[in-house]
Amino acid sequence: MKILVIDDERSIRNSLKEILGDEGHEVEVAEDGRSGLELAGKGRFNAIFCDIKMPVMDGLEFLDRINEEGVDAAVIMISGHGDIDTAVECMRKGAFDFIQKPLDLNRILITLKNATERVSLVRENKALKKKVFGAEMVGESDPMMHIRDIISKVAPTDARVLITGPNGSGKELVARNIHQQSNRSSQPFIEVNCAAIPSELIESELFGHEKGSFTSAVKQHKGKFEQADAGTLFLDEIGDMSLAAQAKVLRVLQEKKLSRVGSDKDIEVDVRVIAATNKDLQEEIKNGNFREDLYHRLSVILVKVPSLDDRRDDIPRLIDYFIGKYTEGGKTRHFSDEAVSLLQKKSWPGNIRELDNVVDRLLILGDEPVSAQNVKDYVNL
Repeated sequence: MKILVIDDERSIRNSLKEILGDEGHEVEVAEDGRSGLELAGKGRFNAIFCDIKMPVMDGLEFLDRINEEGVDAAVIMISGHGDIDTAVECMRKGAFDFIQKPLDLNRILITLKNATERVSLVRENKALKKKVFGAEMVGESDPMMHIRDIISKVAPTDARVLITGPNGSGKELVARNIHQQSNRSSQPFIEVNCAAIPSELIESELFGHEKGSFTSAVKQHKGKFEQADAGTLFLDEIGDMSLAAQAKVLRVLQEKKLSRVGSDKDIEVDVRVIAATNKDLQEEIKNGNFREDLYHRLSVILVKVPSLDDRRDDIPRLIDYFIGKYTEGGKTRHFSDEAVSLLQKKSWPGNIRELDNVVDRLLILGDEPVSAQNVKDYVNL
């Protein structure tokens, strides 16, 4: 297992590193919360031992920061000045346990075993949930088989991919499948919806910022590129990104380094970038809204996701998939053949997302089995 020890006392750091190393664990150390936070963001640790009283950044602030950044390691707080109130505050902030100094070897090893078992279970549940209802590509139509073939070839490489297709067609699903079949699958998959972030904040969101770099920058913020280091960054709706942000993204792709807003220090990153858009980027280039050099950097591999109207043969399988998604407690629900036939004939401007909503609606309002009359009553055909 991979373990991080954060303590300003060298003797404690070295003792824990030696003890845990002798147990066969891989151990890294940091002398304060800030350096520990940087290591925690870069490495996928199973557990973190963290002192409470430290200079630069104390243990409680460290807890707050790793919660913000989504680090899923189990944090075990250690302190020589502990009391009940401090222990309660640590647990409230998400610590797995609280151990007082002087440290007891048996207590350390038992707590570590329990903590890492919980983390493993959480990660397995997340992976299972994502696999079952998060990144499963449903359908056997020719367009879907073609996309699967492309994914199997491009996923093991680090080639950048540009995914195009209408809204609701499943572009994110393609991106997640590329990541899950890649050599980076155990590393983060970070998603950014470029259309949902105001233009004045997109650079801070992507590249991070230093404390005090602008009015509301009350503390340092690590951007999405840094969060995705060693993993995959998915830039959804990249056609809506400002030209200024495009220029900075281009630099990161070319040089594999970035600077946070308010800093001139270069930070190296190893990120695979997958982008997606529902826009015609060639037309956006002609209109001066998208950089041609960035387009060519992103579009090493092009994947075009079909609309649902272009893959109607997959609708019965998709209906069964969404029935499984919305049916709980071992219940069994069905759609009549006539109901499925009506849904296959319908036009789907909202694509997979619209079908998802329609199946959910019919399961709530319809009979068992869901009938053709239910479809006529509750669906705009």
